[in-house]
Amino acid sequence: MRLPLSPRLAAAAVKPPRHRPLVRPPMPPSPPLLSSTPPPAKLVETPKPGISQPHPPPSRRRLPLADEAQEEWHPLPLSAGDLSLPLTLPTGQTFLWRRTSLSPLRFTGAVGPYLISLSHLPDGRLAFLLHNDDPTTTPSSVAAARAALCDYLNAAVPLADLWRQFTAADARFAEVAARLGGGGARVLRQDPVDCLFQFLCSSNNNIARIEKMVWTLAGYGERLGEVGGFVFHQFPTIERLAQVSEQELREAGFGYRAKYIVGTAKELIAKPGGGAKWLALLRDRELPEVIEGLCTLPGVGPKVAACIALFSLDKNQAIPVDTHVWKVATQYLLPELAGKSLTPKLSIVVADAFVAKFGVYAGWAQTVLFIGQLPAQKLNATKATKRKRGAKIVEIQT
Repeated sequence: MRLPLSPRLAAAAVKPPRHRPLVRPPMPPSPPLLSSTPPPAKLVETPKPGISQPHPPPSRRRLPLADEAQEEWHPLPLSAGDLSLPLTLPTGQTFLWRRTSLSPLRFTGAVGPYLISLSHLPDGRLAFLLHNDDPTTTPSSVAAARAALCDYLNAAVPLADLWRQFTAADARFAEVAARLGGGGARVLRQDPVDCLFQFLCSSNNNIARIEKMVWTLAGYGERLGEVGGFVFHQFPTIERLAQVSEQELREAGFGYRAKYIVGTAKELIAKPGGGAKWLALLRDRELPEVIEGLCTLPGVGPKVAACIALFSLDKNQAIPVDTHVWKVATQYLLPELAGKSLTPKLSIVVADAFVAKFGVYAGWAQTVLFIGQLPAQKLNATKATKRKRGAKIVEIQT
């Protein structure tokens, strides 16, 4: 005796060939017959309509996530309190990292020859993913990348201890630190060549436009790979930058900064032992000598020199004084200077006041106070100015 099929199974069984009668005995239906996907949708997604597939193929959007899931994330000796990605990478120290994921928050950038993504594990620890076009990533390459990254992130500096000292020393710092979450804004230790040429692009400029220029310079280096739709390169050598013409950079929108980049590259090549060695040796010099040496390069003034010294040359007491830092200084450290205009001599006075207040790591405290003056929306948007006409930024040549 044949048992009647339920309405649902009967409909699924007779749907594909409408003229075929039901002759099979009742049995557990196969997965394709139980699929709730309408037949037209299956025909669009299935490359060979004649072959049934128990599961729909993965969408193109999910493929990169599946590939990344196969990679190994390597923890670093830094917690979220030791390093906050949004307070460190996109806040004006460097312009080469890109946010490649929002959930979880992930930043990707080049550290020397290594293409690296950074994110926090569920337990709060910072971890890195080493990208490589070569599918084989050896333990030695991971170890080398870890060492380079820890050096780049200044991982040996105890940030929590510094913030406690700064908080005890200054009420304004305590207020800003609480607003920023109590920690995580770390000063980087970048390659001096990378840092110098990035800050040559920063004069009289805004974050978005600096990033565009720096990204263009990086494009002259060796291609490392693509992550999140961004193509990353190892920052070019001085020798490679010296081959770029001023006209080429002007056509790319660098304006008057083009001559500084070309001129600095040529001057560094002429240094005894090469420019990279000359810059690295500045790490062993005192701050006044470092500032004086950097200011001999085209386009480098005291503020840019202080940025390079702080973010790449181990001069933790260097204070880059701009309008934001000047505002903090006249409001909280040196109120007697309120109403005066910032001059090179007063910049030195401000720097000395920061060192007197915060000690040999005054540059780290100044960085936090600087971030406190910059709302996040100002860091992520290009500010419209009178130089901007429509979508094109018109550069004033000098």
